[in-house]
Amino acid sequence: MKKVFSIATLVFSLAAHGQTHPSIMLTKKNVEAVRAGITKYPLLKSSYNEVKEDADKAIASPINAPTPADGGGGITHEQHKNNYKAVTACGIAYQLTKDERYAKYVKDMLFAYAKVYNTWGRHPKRKQQPGGKIFWQNLNDDVWLVYMIQGYDCVFDYIKENDRKYLTDSLWAPVVNEQSVVNTKIFNLIHNHATWSTAGVGMAGYVCGKKEWVDIALHGSKKDGKTGFLKQIDDLFSPDGYYEEGPYYLRYAIQPFIIFARAIQQYQPELKIYAYRNGLLKKAVQCDLQCTYTNKVFFPINDALKDKTYETEELVYAVDIAYGDIEPSDNLLDIAQQQKRVIVSDAGLQVAKAIAEGKTKPFVYKSQFIRDGADGKSGGVGILRSGKNDNQTCIVMKAGTQGMGHGHFDRLNLLFYDNNVEVLSDYGAVRFLNVETKTGGGYTKENDTWGKATVAHNTLVADKASHYNEDWEEGEKSSPSLVYFDANARYQVVCAEENKAYKDVKMLRTAILFQPEGAESPLMLDVFKVRSATTHQYDLPFWYQGHLTNINFKYNSNRTQLNALGTSDGYQHMWLNAEGKVRNANGAITFLNNKKFYTTTFLADTATQVEFVTLGANDPEFNLRSEKAYIITQPKAGNHTFVNITEPHGKNNPIAEFTVGFMPVTKNIKLVSDDDNGTAFSFEYNQKIYTVQLQYNNKQQFITIN
Repeated sequence: MKKVFSIATLVFSLAAHGQTHPSIMLTKKNVEAVRAGITKYPLLKSSYNEVKEDADKAIASPINAPTPADGGGGITHEQHKNNYKAVTACGIAYQLTKDERYAKYVKDMLFAYAKVYNTWGRHPKRKQQPGGKIFWQNLNDDVWLVYMIQGYDCVFDYIKENDRKYLTDSLWAPVVNEQSVVNTKIFNLIHNHATWSTAGVGMAGYVCGKKEWVDIALHGSKKDGKTGFLKQIDDLFSPDGYYEEGPYYLRYAIQPFIIFARAIQQYQPELKIYAYRNGLLKKAVQCDLQCTYTNKVFFPINDALKDKTYETEELVYAVDIAYGDIEPSDNLLDIAQQQKRVIVSDAGLQVAKAIAEGKTKPFVYKSQFIRDGADGKSGGVGILRSGKNDNQTCIVMKAGTQGMGHGHFDRLNLLFYDNNVEVLSDYGAVRFLNVETKTGGGYTKENDTWGKATVAHNTLVADKASHYNEDWEEGEKSSPSLVYFDANARYQVVCAEENKAYKDVKMLRTAILFQPEGAESPLMLDVFKVRSATTHQYDLPFWYQGHLTNINFKYNSNRTQLNALGTSDGYQHMWLNAEGKVRNANGAITFLNNKKFYTTTFLADTATQVEFVTLGANDPEFNLRSEKAYIITQPKAGNHTFVNITEPHGKNNPIAEFTVGFMPVTKNIKLVSDDDNGTAFSFEYNQKIYTVQLQYNNKQQFITIN
């Protein structure tokens, strides 16, 4: 059964459960234990000291709820953001110190908002209709509510009953109306914006004793279960916990999912929210952590900002609640230690206590295929890993759903990590978060013209056109399918196919992580088979991090004038630096990254061309980073199979001034056989010949390496 309870059972009684405050992250029954824990457990103590420092700064500052005027990162934007953080901090500080200065600050701030909130119109720089009131987008108003209601919960008993009624009537009810009625389209979406919205409204309903608010939060504004918080859990996650918009967006959305679930558990434990969909929320936390590399950064799938790590506040909430409330998995303690803080709460107490007691176990990264789609049948993400956490080689293949409006047109995209860095990378989002001078902190226009374009990713482009003609709604209608996955001691492999990105082009990609005898690191074997009844130009770009050190074929550099590689679909943003024909059976391109060399050796014929490009053309506002790629091109082909081997090798030590192993060992790639049923190729490594046989229709013996 997908649901563990029916809509009819969702009735809660404050009298039955006894309304006590605080009641969400920090609860009245555990305040004394948390207060004592601050003196015993180092991580809780340091986390509390940070909260108290923020609270002390707040009470030393004047109350300021300015008329909204700015976009993301602007003065009023940041002030309102600081306000909700200060209210939460002061609420916690009040509970743990009983110093009424903190409670008074929360009350005064809430009264300041109650006085002016209903005088404000729509935000002058709103992004959408009708948009936010406090912030430029309604999403930020939702976040404001999630935080503010936690602070209010902590000082609820301090505020007199008639003042609480005033706040409910003049602030909380209008804010809830703003979210659920004025912005009802957002409230009823199946989307991360709606997650924050329903979480805020539902938490406000619990704290203020408003059953109606809780009901619409759980089941949507019509209370029919077709939208709302529970429907979002149903539709946005796969059975493995993968979030449709990608790991970066789950990093953000996991906080309202997990914190509202905590509130549901506190007020209505009989609903067993943590068991919903076979413990989906616990799986989601673990899944999101698995979608990071060992440098803590999320795989930059879809509109991802590449600086985000699992140290972000949202994941601190998620890890603490997952450990303290759902299941005490000791590997989560490793993540909590690296986050270097806990939420000062019931759950944070449990995490800090367990760490102090030495229960931490290393977080174990796994090679796995994570299913995508609500039913788990919409492809997924293949992750291949080898090595310890301090020096892991990792391949990621994106073969899942479009990712809704935040999705990129990058079916069968490959990412390659090694030596604690990105090697073959993904651009992520074109956005300068909270930098008001850059489109008000939002996405720049290049996010559409470049970031989402297929050529911006390490996957195949036909005829210089992006997948699905850059129509994300069309892309939502289908997804790649998994052909094969295996991870054993000798090799790891993921194979997926995509047949609808182009009308008459079928794509099949196989990525293999294999460590030949004598190799210090595994190689990435990449076989990309393309099939079409008509002739196309096929481009296979590899966006690399580092500096080119060697190319084994002749090329012509554009020494006097740079031109864009094309006019649309991302090609207009690439400067053509050089181009050449391989003319040999194999091409090889070497670059240096983080003091280690990487070479892509690839199968070629007399028609194979390579373009060396730099990002930055047609970018008058300097919104794009200057990134580099080599594009392997087959100018005129119907059926074609690309075979590429990326080899980590050697070392460069600029301090001791020595370099070893700067030339690759992989050579002599040969295509042995190739048809619709299978592909076989051989290559030489360290004077030994390896033959790889792929049988696409044989799931019992898909791959052999001899």
